[in-house]
Amino acid sequence: MPIVQIDMLEGRSLEQKREMVKKVTEAIVETAKCPPEAVTIVLREAPTQHIAKAGVLASDK
Repeated sequence: MPIVQIDMLEGRSLEQKREMVKKVTEAIVETAKCPPEAVTIVLREAPTQHIAKAGVLASDK
């Protein structure tokens, strides 16, 4: 039973998330040889002021 966690910045549309989980599920089904029903995906969105890269908050870019 594959469980995938995807951490990302907030701001993507519901349609973008639907497409992403569809494609990720398809890739796992193909490579792990399991049924789609076995794949669980957890999306975790963080506010831009909670993520930094190279010492700069995403909200400051």
